[in-house]
Amino acid sequence: MAAFYVVAATISCFKLLFLPAYRSTDFEVHRNWLAITHSLPVNKWYTEATSEWTLDYPPFFAWFEYGLSQIAQYFDEEMLKVENLNYSSEATILFQRMSVIFTDFIFIYAVKNAILLIGNIGLLIVDHIHFQYNGFLMGIFLLSIVKMYENKYLQSALLFCVLLNLKHIYLYVSPVYFIYLLTSYCYNPGVISVFSLSFAPFIYMGQLSQVLSRLFPFKRGLCHAYWAPNFWALYNIADKALFIIGSKLKLLPPTLSDSGFMTGGLVQEFSHTVLPSIKPFYTVILTLIAMLPALFNLFLNRKKGSVGFVRCLILCAYASFLFGWHVHEKAILIIIIPMILLVFESKEDGRIYLILSTIGYYSLFPLLFTQFETPIKVLFLLLHCFYSFYTLSNIHKSSERLLPIVSWLESVYLLGIVPLEFYNSVIHSLLKLDEKFPFIPLLLTSIYCSLGVVYTWLRFYFSFLQSQSPKHKTS
Repeated sequence: MAAFYVVAATISCFKLLFLPAYRSTDFEVHRNWLAITHSLPVNKWYTEATSEWTLDYPPFFAWFEYGLSQIAQYFDEEMLKVENLNYSSEATILFQRMSVIFTDFIFIYAVKNAILLIGNIGLLIVDHIHFQYNGFLMGIFLLSIVKMYENKYLQSALLFCVLLNLKHIYLYVSPVYFIYLLTSYCYNPGVISVFSLSFAPFIYMGQLSQVLSRLFPFKRGLCHAYWAPNFWALYNIADKALFIIGSKLKLLPPTLSDSGFMTGGLVQEFSHTVLPSIKPFYTVILTLIAMLPALFNLFLNRKKGSVGFVRCLILCAYASFLFGWHVHEKAILIIIIPMILLVFESKEDGRIYLILSTIGYYSLFPLLFTQFETPIKVLFLLLHCFYSFYTLSNIHKSSERLLPIVSWLESVYLLGIVPLEFYNSVIHSLLKLDEKFPFIPLLLTSIYCSLGVVYTWLRFYFSFLQSQSPKHKTS
């Protein structure tokens, strides 16, 4: 355990190196939220719109920002003025970067001794360079799962309810908690009180509908500005390909025109040209269909242990990521991080994790698009691959020889990242395409990674259904 704390301290100090690194628009998002919660009364938090980056997280996160703002005022009070848009003094940068590092200790406490978790490169990229607060949220998520392993169901449910009221993206996996705790704690007063504590002030002020409209902005379009590597990325490119082929072969009506959704940076709403256009309701139905077999199996076998709970949780995260509306690319971490808990269960679990984590972390590369960060993200991925492949290959071995952890075809697919990244980082600009077609590297990355995500989802689903069958020995 002492060695773990040494590693944890080392990684925390390592994060300090990224204080001057590239910052995304999320840096200004959170600065603005600090200003809103510090400078305005509660009834103005979810109506303030001076900045385009309005407060759109649940109430507990708003109070989290309020708490941070009480400390931030001692660094630089100017950052707490709503009108100071895009304010980024050295003191502001220092405070916001340090706040992420400090709150990460919740994550460190939750993971205890797993190097793959504490040194997670996805969180390093998303939180400490790009800038967000996923570490402490994942810490609460993992603590909730740990309490489930310990059969402390009420504590697990309460922690998860707190998590939902911090960031509603965890609704992705809420059906699993509902099914697993159906007979015990779903209607417990303690669970209900968490939501009451979170939303009661806004219900009292008559602002519940305003808060919910911020939390679920369906007008933002099917896909995020940068396509997440999911089913809709494949659907979009299929629509484009069908239009091109149909036009060349004169199979489409001459009046049918391209929607142009790939020529303007891939943002906001658009209509598909050949395939049916997608509405929010369709994504909800598809997501539920993808979840149902896993949830049904969990319901029938929920007494078989917490490993089945984690597997089902991962599958629901997969379903929401693959088929959800306006999915952010960073949501891949909600699949990858819980899967780390299973990598020692079987060779198949380790195999799926290695493929998904490699392709999933690579899919985050476009978040860091300046030249300074290119060698950093490449080094991160290489270190992850070396450590995880070496460790899991040694764990999942026979008495005679080391078993291959991935197949040759899977290896070829993963190695395909190398020429893809070489094109994205070097060739695209050498061909002077970066000004006319800046979205192509994002498009190629999303499509390529989507194939791996769908493949691992299908393998993991089959593995889950097989492990939950009556003939299969459960954990």
